[in-house]
Amino acid sequence: MGIAVRPLGDAVGAEISGVDIARLGDDDFAAVERAWHTHSMILLRGQTLGGDDLLAFSRRFGELDPPPNQERGRISPPGYPEIYVVSNVLDKNGDPIGALGAGEAVWHTDMSYLDTPPDASMLYALEIPPEGGDTWFCGMQAACEALPADLARRLEGRRIKHDGTYNSGGYLRKGVTPTDDPMAAPGAWHPAILRHPANGRATLYFGRRRNSYVEGLSRADSDALLEDLWAHVTQPQFVYRHVWRVGDLVMWDNRSTMHRRDPFDGAARRIMHRTQIKGGAKPVAFAA
Repeated sequence: MGIAVRPLGDAVGAEISGVDIARLGDDDFAAVERAWHTHSMILLRGQTLGGDDLLAFSRRFGELDPPPNQERGRISPPGYPEIYVVSNVLDKNGDPIGALGAGEAVWHTDMSYLDTPPDASMLYALEIPPEGGDTWFCGMQAACEALPADLARRLEGRRIKHDGTYNSGGYLRKGVTPTDDPMAAPGAWHPAILRHPANGRATLYFGRRRNSYVEGLSRADSDALLEDLWAHVTQPQFVYRHVWRVGDLVMWDNRSTMHRRDPFDGAARRIMHRTQIKGGAKPVAFAA
């Protein structure tokens, strides 16, 4: 029947059908890549992928990043150091086989605390709980285009500090000294509004809320602006909620989305494999 692309919302996301990732020809891959650049997040259901299949597909988008340094260091399946396990499951010794547990993961952009963050992330569903654990995405390009004039004026030309102290599950990263001071926290400064290198559109770029700081403002003014910005971008018209099925592969653009995860019952099993596409360049400020 051929490849088909169905938008999942006005601001972010598209479902791509008619694709077997393990047997993807060049023309169909080009269509998948175009859909990703257009919609920022893509969903491919019903995939059956081994580690080699997931890595081969991921590498078609670029060089891969190693997994992030999480609360227990980097956790990967044996023989696949570029795959990162996201799971609450414990092994026979009672140790977690992955990271992030079963709790809520707050709105964030993956590894934006680096000077050159990853361009994209993929998450492949191996086991899912009967309920909960849904992943939400917000379209930061649409939110940028709809930015109220007063917020745009307050944000114009500024950078934001992206904190690397805690991960999105609230866990302290291994080897990092805890702090709630954004000026003392490890992390990178990035333009609050960047130019997307593939499509040229302006996109808001925030990272995660904790320990964020807007350059050139007092702490109080920075916090007030960040609260207003987070309230704007997470409005329903900019958000898509993904309810997982086994075999789902979701890929999102870290330069033009944020995402979060609902908590789920810790007694249920959830196993996901994640890969990351290495950043091609440092974020560049958008110039109208």
